[in-house]
Amino acid sequence: MKTIDSAFIAAQNDKLARHVHHDYEHLGEQLARRDIDIETVRARVAAFGVAIPSWGVGTGGTRFARFPGQGEPRHVFDKLQDCAVIQQLGRATPTVSLHIPWDRCSDWSELRQAAEAGGLAFDAMNSNTFSDQPGQPLSYKFGSLTHVDAAVREQAVAHNLDCIEIGRKLGSKALTVWIGDGSNFPGQQHFRRAFDRYLDSTRQIYAALPGDWRMFLEHKICEPAFYATVIQDWGSSFLAASALGPQAQCLVDLGHHAPNVNIELIVARLIAAGKLAGFHFNDSKYGDDDLDAGSVSPYRLFLVFNELIAAEHEKAAGFEPAYMLDQSHNVTDPIESLISSAAQVQRTCAQALLVDRDALDAAQQANDALTATGLLQKAFQTDVTPLLQRVRLDAGGAIDPIATYRASGYRQRVAEERPAVKGGSGGIV
Repeated sequence: MKTIDSAFIAAQNDKLARHVHHDYEHLGEQLARRDIDIETVRARVAAFGVAIPSWGVGTGGTRFARFPGQGEPRHVFDKLQDCAVIQQLGRATPTVSLHIPWDRCSDWSELRQAAEAGGLAFDAMNSNTFSDQPGQPLSYKFGSLTHVDAAVREQAVAHNLDCIEIGRKLGSKALTVWIGDGSNFPGQQHFRRAFDRYLDSTRQIYAALPGDWRMFLEHKICEPAFYATVIQDWGSSFLAASALGPQAQCLVDLGHHAPNVNIELIVARLIAAGKLAGFHFNDSKYGDDDLDAGSVSPYRLFLVFNELIAAEHEKAAGFEPAYMLDQSHNVTDPIESLISSAAQVQRTCAQALLVDRDALDAAQQANDALTATGLLQKAFQTDVTPLLQRVRLDAGGAIDPIATYRASGYRQRVAEERPAVKGGSGGIV
């Protein structure tokens, strides 16, 4: 697997290492005045990781058009190569989340060996019953796990069972189920029956889960079903996960909510119920925009992590969230966006670790709103860049991963090996 020469990374780091050590020491002195041990924070940040979505290394698109980039992956092995480069430089993305059937291959053991050679492992498997595939007997145009036709539901269930079997071969421990089922017109679908059919289908999938696996139920407020979606919010997801059993939990995608929804409050509720599966990190301005994490609302991301670190601090029961990026890169190099997003998530985790939990508890108990919010702002406004740079440097990554990536010429090299892809129009003309 061709990645970037480690000697080249080391040479790029040599130009910056002295400044990193100086800035790290200075940050350590600042934090010490707040009774925070920087070494403790550094160790916890170094242990943090977020999964890369295999589809994220390709160029995304809109409903109108797609404009392919240079050197796009041709198959899952190319995707793993790009993911290995992201991990090599950023050291925050040790796992990859696959999507079936997009990532099918003829030899799963070969794929697992390729991942290990690139320093990667596999995170949750993702099924696809929201689009028809070549040779598929029955269509999902009017639904999959909730379709009125039992034969279509059986086909969708069988696909999810296949994803579980593939995941077992790769060492995965979770299955993410997202469906686009719903309706576009009032009266088109019987709401209660559709939800009952969803429960019946997912119970069959749940029954096939290995004992050490989890099933992540993902909700989305709309699209492609614009009038009503079967699993449209965290409440529907929670109802379904509760009905299925303890291995079923609710996945939170930051873009799958109505505007102005208090996502951190939803996260807290799911933690309290022991039903938080984890996250798909992205950002949004208007809806499910799939923008780079932290590019629009970094403070909202911080407030989510504040709840996560608080739950960890308080040893909340059943708290074991999975972290993954889920973005569409239409105008940027996907590798650069994923490096940047992973670093932003890692940065936000570090900032949340700086919150003085005892002082915050005291302020909350005293109804001291200004002090409480000030404690959060103080942590959020702390520049933890030297800490992140030190974590990457110590792990053999790049101090400045995007600059190193650009200087390496990796994109140009793979563009010579991977044939150019033609652009395409979307569904609107």
